[in-house]
Amino acid sequence: MALLEIFPNYIWNLSVAIAMESGAQLGEIVDMCQPIRDAAANGADAGTPQFMEQWVAMADKLIALADEDEARGRSISASNKLERASLYLITAERMQGRGHPGRRETYAKALDAFERSTNLGGLNRERVDIALSSGTMPALYTRAAGDGPHPVVVYCNGLDSCKELLYWSRLPEALARRGISTLCVDQPGSGETLRLQGLPVDPHSEHWASAAVDWLETRADVDRTRIGMTGISLGGHFAPRAVAFEPRFASGAVWGANHDWAEVQQKRLRREGENPVPHYWAHVMWAFGAQDIDEFHRRSEAMTLDGVMHRITVPFLITHGEKDRQIALDYAHRSFGQLTASARPELKIFTSREGGIEHVGADNMAFGRDYIADWFADTLGGRVA
Repeated sequence: MALLEIFPNYIWNLSVAIAMESGAQLGEIVDMCQPIRDAAANGADAGTPQFMEQWVAMADKLIALADEDEARGRSISASNKLERASLYLITAERMQGRGHPGRRETYAKALDAFERSTNLGGLNRERVDIALSSGTMPALYTRAAGDGPHPVVVYCNGLDSCKELLYWSRLPEALARRGISTLCVDQPGSGETLRLQGLPVDPHSEHWASAAVDWLETRADVDRTRIGMTGISLGGHFAPRAVAFEPRFASGAVWGANHDWAEVQQKRLRREGENPVPHYWAHVMWAFGAQDIDEFHRRSEAMTLDGVMHRITVPFLITHGEKDRQIALDYAHRSFGQLTASARPELKIFTSREGGIEHVGADNMAFGRDYIADWFADTLGGRVA
């Protein structure tokens, strides 16, 4: 397979791959991972405290170095170090079970480093809060250059990602270069919305996606007739549903199909396919606000796109890696086969000829990033040259 295999289990290697694709430095990865290679030998769950210890230590060192840069007036260098510190802290936090000692503090430190990096580096991302029927949906708004109004894409998380990882996927940067703004959202069940507000997954993604559109329509720099929607991983379930039921979306795409997530859970019970995070069943119960595994299955049992995809009438792109070890390639074909009313349906399978063959292109996100950005440039009126 195409992942860098430092560890003897998929989940740890996936976390390293995501970090590498999000801006990690190879030397720092080596320094963090070498001391814990033996800890990974007992499975994905057992050694996660040691994982956190090493990655937090590297982040703390980078924060101290950034403080020195800031004291010398070198704000850009400080921002660069804080960016990686935040990434390493989020990666460490993501690997822990719910309630693990230090998890909450690590997440708070990550958010602080991210905010400091934004301010010191003058980065093109604004933190905003979008009103929901209960609580708020924190988001990051990245603007296309110029006065606008510009097209914009709402970009949502999967099961275990966060708006910061969405930003680090560099899709917002790729879209901005093409004249399109991006709104990266921590929808219910993810990121801050789960960790700080306790809001669980809402499988009816049109609820919170419509709130994002409501917010965008208040902005003078947004062309309300050119709003798109995309999602990564489990976002490959949320985005199609949102586009199917929210008529204000003019285009859609998924970075990894996720047609029948309820069925995937049954496969995972049978140990078919890989899990995305350690402590998987504890995580999904937390994300869905379930007290036990039976309640989780009840809350997720309707999460299929059968009977949904045919409602999509706007242009819609489905992408998938041919060697995805989490979500079978068959789900991409199922979603595409049901796009019967779309004005422009398209299916793109990433193969070994190019890369991006793993789950959401964790082996190489460049191909998915550019393909999706070009898709929205074509369908929302951006530029590709």
